[in-house]
Amino acid sequence: MENLINGLKNNRAFAFSSFLVLLLIGIALAAPLLAPYDPLEATMKNAYLPPSSEHLFGTDKLGRDNFSRVLYGASYSLSSVLLLVAVIFAVGTSLGVLAGYFGGKVDTVIMRISDMMISFPGMILAIAIAGILGGSLINAIIALTIVTWTKYARLARSMVLKIKKRDFVEAAVVNGGKPTHILWKHIVPNILPLMIITAASDIGAMMMELAGLSFLGFGSQPPAPEWGLMLNEGRQQLQTAPWLMFFPGLAIFLTVVVFNLWGDSLRDVLDPRQED
Repeated sequence: MENLINGLKNNRAFAFSSFLVLLLIGIALAAPLLAPYDPLEATMKNAYLPPSSEHLFGTDKLGRDNFSRVLYGASYSLSSVLLLVAVIFAVGTSLGVLAGYFGGKVDTVIMRISDMMISFPGMILAIAIAGILGGSLINAIIALTIVTWTKYARLARSMVLKIKKRDFVEAAVVNGGKPTHILWKHIVPNILPLMIITAASDIGAMMMELAGLSFLGFGSQPPAPEWGLMLNEGRQQLQTAPWLMFFPGLAIFLTVVVFNLWGDSLRDVLDPRQED
């Protein structure tokens, strides 16, 4: 926490990108107040209206206000991707810590499963899993978790193997420290900064993959105002109503850029190598 506070004071890039992240989250939370229309309300007589003062981003095939749907999509898409990253972080880091600390059969089983998962193309495997489970947001999160946890597990394992050899960990073992105490007091706090950096840097990529599954029909389902799903709904009218794809695509682009910038600046603030 102290590093974050100092980073906000001394690192302009981190302060600015953090402001943008908070702005995005604020827009997502305030969507019900900012949206001029109900994002699910269909008015067929207003179908395919171009952007105007009444409908800033135009309307879709059902006459729904595109601006309202993009605003609500911020809440829907951000909450989905943050949940996805949190689940991947928790699962991957926990398995990696267990594999690195206990070794033996635990390490062998977890790492062999990890090797098996890595042998398949990630997105194709996610599409296959989501297809088997059925199209829904929860199933898309499960599919992406299954194919992505290995990255965190392998990183956490490699860091635990290095930290286990340090003097303060060996001293804790000699003094009779229990494995749970050693893990929570000595190992986890030392790997946490890099794991958080990795998770923050992956938010943009995970948003693209989650939107990709929704675009293909394996994620969010109509009438949810999710950006990837909105791209899919607007692709057939690309030539006649390009605003249906332009604005959700622009929202995804800006959000991914903001979180990528924030992840890079967070690395500068929390990177443990800076303390060496």
